Amino acid sequence: MNIALLGYGKMGIAIETLALERGHHILAKINSKTDLGSVEWSSIDVCIEFTRPELAPKHIAFCAKKQIPVVVGTTAWSAHLDEVTSIVKQHNSALLYASNFSVGVNLFFELNRQLARLMQKHEAYRIQVEETHHVQKLDAPSGTAVSLLEDILQINPHYNSWALNANRNEQIPVVAHRIPDVPGTHGISYHSDIDSIRIEHVAHNRKGFALGAVLAAEFIYQRKGIFTMSDVLKSSL
Repeated sequence: MNIALLGYGKMGIAIETLALERGHHILAKINSKTDLGSVEWSSIDVCIEFTRPELAPKHIAFCAKKQIPVVVGTTAWSAHLDEVTSIVKQHNSALLYASNFSVGVNLFFELNRQLARLMQKHEAYRIQVEETHHVQKLDAPSGTAVSLLEDILQINPHYNSWALNANRNEQIPVVAHRIPDVPGTHGISYHSDIDSIRIEHVAHNRKGFALGAVLAAEFIYQRKGIFTMSDVLKSSL
């Protein structure tokens, strides 16, 4: 495939390395200093977008109008999801988005849902979600943490929302840390007066995220529609 990288920071560089290893071609590397008009878009098969929340909806619409499938790893833009999916469908294009592209994290999502089902009847246990990322991470909590929280809220009837450092019983408290050079750590804890139960995912580097993004690009190539990382994982089973 011929790939355009919308966003060429640390994540873009990691994606480039793995895409080249898998036999793909990077025809465009776009950052804040690059004019989108300078790219020969007719030669691009798929775009992979890792930029900023305020830019992601514009990039999705741009790709949709050119009928170029786009994989979006930027988070914290979900308020625009209905709007951009409508544009993608209108132009018969393709969008694949995820709060996290790591295969391990997506398995962790399933583990979180399973644990939430087991624990929903045990009201003595209080839930806490904790995440740690590098200091350049703009959103807090992370998109991955929000996905974990939303899954718990769909299953556990004793909570109706979440909040950073929440102190109300019906809210799940979230703690977000920002530490240099941490790719991403997420933990869900259930605490009672007697004991605690905790599950955790620790990313050792960006390779897992980058590989997932490339796998997503391979999946969406020549497809039409709206997809998530769960579609990618189902296709590989």
